[in-house]
Amino acid sequence: MVRRKLIAGNWKMNKNAAEGVALFNDIKAALPCAGNPEVCKGKVEILVCPPFTTLASVVAAAKGTCVNVGAQNVHWAANGAFTGEISAEMLVSTGVTHVIIGHSERRQYFGETDATVNQRTKAALAANLVAVVCVGETLAEREAGTTMAVCERQIRDGLAGLTAEQMKKVVIAYEPVWAIGTGKVATDDQAQDVHAFIRSILKAMFDTATADATRILYGGSMKPDNAAGLLAKPDIDGGLIGGASLKAGDFVAIVKAAL
Repeated sequence: MVRRKLIAGNWKMNKNAAEGVALFNDIKAALPCAGNPEVCKGKVEILVCPPFTTLASVVAAAKGTCVNVGAQNVHWAANGAFTGEISAEMLVSTGVTHVIIGHSERRQYFGETDATVNQRTKAALAANLVAVVCVGETLAEREAGTTMAVCERQIRDGLAGLTAEQMKKVVIAYEPVWAIGTGKVATDDQAQDVHAFIRSILKAMFDTATADATRILYGGSMKPDNAAGLLAKPDIDGGLIGGASLKAGDFVAIVKAAL
């Protein structure tokens, strides 16, 4: 099955509104589909995920372009006494279409668990947002040989209770924690092995058609110099890009590698 590649930029805690618009405009101008959306249509989907305070400005800048805008987190409740949190409905009101859930930094620094990933994912889907659900092992877990067990637990618990129909709005991002921001990267074959395993878990949880249709992104330091090799693997359907997404030239180079 041919799955449309997705290149998603996670800006993390970088760029205020003005800086975010400037970066977006640089990306937009350099994209191969600039002035001709047909170049990317059906081949690659492009997504940028700025911080909350920058969302509205980038959404406005993205109108009429081939780029979607997403958020980096969402709360599971629609409203209430959750100081500092943002609901799915609030995100929708800004015009975003996607949201990242369960990023390793949320798990490491802010107490995210598989159970809260599940709650957030259900809230995002109920609001018709595309949920980009992150999974992946730490260096200690990889060295202990538990990579597959960790990913299986995160997938099964994080997606528990979802239907095959709901999975049409879910993207999985495999991010080996040991490769995020470290300059290290899984080899093409290492990444492919985990992606294929994740797809096998989706098949067991749902069905073959759902597993075959679900996009699985690689999120461990994908850069212009390694993107082509990773994206050539049959089960790697794009990238969740961190540092390289803050440099327009690097991000666009990865988009071009996906074409």
